[in-house]
Amino acid sequence: MGRNKLARFKANEENRNVVQEGKEIFEKIKGNWNKEQFQNDHPIVVELACGRGEFTVGFARHYRERNFIGVDIKGSRIWKGSTIAISEGLENVAFLRTQIEHLDKFFSEGEISELWITFPDPRPRDGDEKKRLTSPRFLELYKPMIKKDGIINFKTDNTGLFDYTLELLKEREDIEILEFTHDFYSSEMRDEHHGIKTRYEAMFSAKGEKIKYLKFKFN
Repeated sequence: MGRNKLARFKANEENRNVVQEGKEIFEKIKGNWNKEQFQNDHPIVVELACGRGEFTVGFARHYRERNFIGVDIKGSRIWKGSTIAISEGLENVAFLRTQIEHLDKFFSEGEISELWITFPDPRPRDGDEKKRLTSPRFLELYKPMIKKDGIINFKTDNTGLFDYTLELLKEREDIEILEFTHDFYSSEMRDEHHGIKTRYEAMFSAKGEKIKYLKFKFN
């Protein structure tokens, strides 16, 4: 392991805004994010597979009255967002280092007000369908954690994954699709995101890929 990674892992151990295994808060955070991490009662917004945290940190700058949590298993990635948030004094940002499959170990029923699934691995092979973050398996994982009328946002460049997700949601009676677009940056919704782009979004947009977006909720 390189020196840079070791230094980043060491920083994650010391940074208060990183919740990970080995820290006391890791075992007691479920149902206690507002009390233990943020010391306020603001709504909680969670980004899955947050990577370097561009989206989590970017939105936290605009919405100080909300708490933002980026979730990723890669410590060297979340180090970046964690460090930026600390340097800017963003007390409404935290990062959880865990596999998304284990999300229910860290959030209690109705604890999340809004969920973001941003540019996940499309898992294009049919045998990998259950690993897609918008598959029925994951939707059932998220459902208890989302507040009544809580919003789920999904953003991707991958047409196959987007169409799969859209058709899946249309078939479910417990889900209401609020809005969607196959070309986000030509839609009126683009201004709601304040120009914030993840690393992958910027990369795919630069290649001319259309960004797809949809917003839905559980009934």
